[in-house]
This record gives sequence, structure tokens and C-alpha cells, in this order.
Amino acid sequence: MLNRIYDWIDDRIDITPIWRDIADHEVPEHVNPAYHFSAFVYCFGGLTFFITVIQVLSGMFLTMYYVPDIVNAWNSVYYLQNDVAAGMIVRGMHHWGASLVVVMMFLHTLRVFFTGAYKSPRELNWVVGVLLFMVMLGLAFTGYLLPWDMKALFATNVGLDIAESVPFIGEWIKTLLAGDAEIVGAQTLTRFFAIHVFFLPAALFVLMGIHFILIRRQGISGPL
Repeated sequence: MLNRIYDWIDDRIDITPIWRDIADHEVPEHVNPAYHFSAFVYCFGGLTFFITVIQVLSGMFLTMYYVPDIVNAWNSVYYLQNDVAAGMIVRGMHHWGASLVVVMMFLHTLRVFFTGAYKSPRELNWVVGVLLFMVMLGLAFTGYLLPWDMKALFATNVGLDIAESVPFIGEWIKTLLAGDAEIVGAQTLTRFFAIHVFFLPAALFVLMGIHFILIRRQGISGPL
């Protein structure tokens, strides 16, 4: 039955060459742990992508229960944590995954830098990777406020003060993020939720697509 469905689709859009091109793509010997133990450092990029997928899937689940307003935000997280089946597990995955994905991306960036993979002709992909890192940090920062507890409130105030210290445009950045330059409140929570769920993920998906296309066209860089 599955073969018939596949053949029906393949006859119309010819998908076999697409997945063959992906599945039959050879991995260079220097990134194969079977040949070189040091090849494990080349796994940081793949691990970052894997954790990112977990973050997206767990975040979609959390969004089904989260209420982004100052009256119900904490209660919705409490309900998710204590009353929803597997809610504690999924939220724990998302919570710890947020830190782990930043660590993995940092290690991946170090690997790219110390192996010289940012050099010609891969300068553009290095820029895209740095932008991805900034987007991921933005996701971690905006997500921290969403539980709407005291720790999140104080940490967000510190982050907004740092943003305000940027020369010339600092006050504008703080107002853009917080909605109100005086107090972290309902506008801040709503804006952080929108940035965390809509704006930054959109930028993340676009940049990841560009990143993978460039890797595919330029290949994995050689050993140092």
C-alpha cells in the first residue's frame, strides 16, 4: 500500500532524485568518527539542529496551554506543570533545551573558528551562523519572561537595562521590547511572547534554510 502511494506521488513530482541526492551524499572522511576520533567536534552542528527541533516541537505543545497575559500566565504554566499529562516532562525539555542549544551552538561556533571553516569561500555562511547565534540568544532571552515569576521579572529587568545601555538607540530598543520604558508589565509580556513565538522563529527558519543550502553547495570544510 505504501509503495503504491509512493509510486503515485513519484510519477507526478519525481521525488526519487531529491531524496537520493540527500541520502547518497558522501560524508568526508575527516568528519567520520570511524576514521578520526577528533571528528566528534564536527557533530556539534548536527546536535544543535537536533535540539532546535526538540525546542520547536516542545514549544508548539507548550503554546497550546500557555496564556500570554499577566493575570493567567503563571497559572497556565502551573497548570501545565502539574495537571497536564507529561506537561512537566515537556516543559523540562524546553527549559533545559534552551540552555543546551546555546551551549551546543557556542561549541559549534568555536569548532568553525578554530578549524578555519569561516574562511573563503564560506564567509557568507559564517555571517549567517553568527546571525543564527544572535537569534537563538534572543529566543532564550524572550522565553525567560514567559513563566511570569519573580526570577523571570528580575532577569528581564536586568536584560532591558543592558539593552538601554546601548549608545544612541538603547532607550528605543528598550521601549520596543518592553512597550513601556518605565515598568515591565502586560505590554512587555505580550511583546516578548510575540517575538518568541512568531518573529524570531521566522528569522530562525529562514537563516537555517540559507545555512543548509550554503553547506550543501560549498560542502564541509577540510581539516585544519
